[in-house]
Amino acid sequence: MEPTLAASTTKSDALTPEQLQSVWGTLKSPRRLKTEILGGLVVGLALIPEAIAFSVIAGVDPRIGLFAAFTMAVTIAFTGGRAAMISAATGAVALVIAPLVRSHGVDYLIACVILAGVIQIILAVSGVARLMRFIPRSVMVGFVNALAILVFIAQLPELIGVPWLVYPLVAAALLIMFVLPRFTQAVPAPLVAIVVLTLVTVLASIAVPTVGDKGELPDSLPSLLIPNVPFTFETLQTIFPFALAMAFVGLLESLMTAKLVDDITDTRSNKTREAWGQGVANIVTGFFGGMGGCAMIGQTMINVKASGARTRISTFFAGVFVLLLVVVLGDVVSVIPMAALVAVMIFVCWATFDWHSIRPRTLKALPKSETFVMVATVIATVATHNLAIGVGTGTVLAMVMFARRVAHFVTVTRVPADDEGSVTYVVNGELFFASSNDLYTQFSYALDPDRVIIDMAESHLWDASTSATLDAITDKYRRHGKDVEIVGLNDASTRMRERLAGKLGG
Repeated sequence: MEPTLAASTTKSDALTPEQLQSVWGTLKSPRRLKTEILGGLVVGLALIPEAIAFSVIAGVDPRIGLFAAFTMAVTIAFTGGRAAMISAATGAVALVIAPLVRSHGVDYLIACVILAGVIQIILAVSGVARLMRFIPRSVMVGFVNALAILVFIAQLPELIGVPWLVYPLVAAALLIMFVLPRFTQAVPAPLVAIVVLTLVTVLASIAVPTVGDKGELPDSLPSLLIPNVPFTFETLQTIFPFALAMAFVGLLESLMTAKLVDDITDTRSNKTREAWGQGVANIVTGFFGGMGGCAMIGQTMINVKASGARTRISTFFAGVFVLLLVVVLGDVVSVIPMAALVAVMIFVCWATFDWHSIRPRTLKALPKSETFVMVATVIATVATHNLAIGVGTGTVLAMVMFARRVAHFVTVTRVPADDEGSVTYVVNGELFFASSNDLYTQFSYALDPDRVIIDMAESHLWDASTSATLDAITDKYRRHGKDVEIVGLNDASTRMRERLAGKLGG
């Protein structure tokens, strides 16, 4: 049974999924507004240690990651195309920018973040979001499962070499999150688990790792700044490769996460708006001295699945709470045991992983090629800790598998005429580079009569490879002194044939 703590999914005032996303409607409903605010609080608490950890990966001061969590979440709440999705500093972005920080320092990082935001806006206007439809379901499932595994792996350092009391605390928090929703959904179970474990460790003076052990929390608000770098072509050459990589990785993670939330909430998001919204958020973050970022799958699942949030209100408050918690309530936040936050993330991993995809019944029913693509996506993503590489690998494999499968659907049937003075070949299927290469071998060039008709009424020409193959077929027949005629082409295939016939090789 999949855990779901969403109060908005039980009765939900008999509202449709689209109505649940309404900000104004939620502001008028105290119960739904409470769900959004508490969801934002849980996410804000979970964002703090992760932002600090990602700052360490990037090689920057923890404040840079925490400020990014605040500015990204607040900005994307207004500009994003997917309600309730959380954006902040992420591990994928931290890995991309870490070499630049080591070689050139923080000011170059800030300039890189701003440039990455500009690139994302350009990509959005160029229609890059529409490419999402080319990502197959098997890759999407692999992406989700890989993310769940990566989020779990990221928690292991907090469970190794720690006081033994950490383990019963994690178990207790997990028990709360799995059992509490069976009795009440008035308050998000992750928030209850965090509060209970914090009270227990403080009142009982239990010495376990806390949020404060992760790094120093900021005590002031972020301020507007301009990166102190030379505004020269050399600077652009230095930061552009990193900005381009950051832009692509950030958009890929964000658009994939948006698609996942679409499926969970049974609603549609504006992928183009999400793409340029991420760009705007990164520009704002850069000018406030943050490290940039993108959508976060773990925190988004906390918000949408564990807390039941559905609107931009939760995203906005997640960012606001990050700032309030670290600046105003830093002393309180610093005593929260890491065991509580680790348990929340493990719970999110359990809820995020698509367990149905690995059931024997499902694996038996799926084509082996789709299972292979899903597994390859998971392995590539987990092995590289790079979502772009994992999704790219899975998508390319899926395309190759599809081309290979479709290529076998082309048939050529030989039909001799009654007087044996001619022969007709009936071609059936989609002709492209993978299927047309074998077409050349399907004809009896030397044995056929003087007149040959190739009937293509049941086929379609998709690329230049097919036109080149038809040229080769007709040329070989003519070398045998035979007359060949191609008939039955549809309008699109006829136009391609007229445009390319005889122009593709010697």
